[in-house]
Amino acid sequence: MSNVRPRMTNLFEQLGLDSSDEAIAHFIATHQLSAHTKITEADCWTEAQRQFLAEKIKSDGSWAIIVDQLNESLHEDSVIQ
Repeated sequence: MSNVRPRMTNLFEQLGLDSSDEAIAHFIATHQLSAHTKITEADCWTEAQRQFLAEKIKSDGSWAIIVDQLNESLHEDSVIQ
């Protein structure tokens, strides 16, 4: 896995989700989180996905940057309000 350059599409693939640009945009638009909901606490994840995200955040490596970008995207609506 160290050969994979972390990108949003790679993150979605690792989460077992459709990684097309359209699917990613749809997922983000339909899974907006409240300002107080951590990405790892969102109802949309399976336990395995939740653990993967938590592990990547904790690693503070290049994957953490991509997870943080997803986190920001999932909180877009709560920031606008």
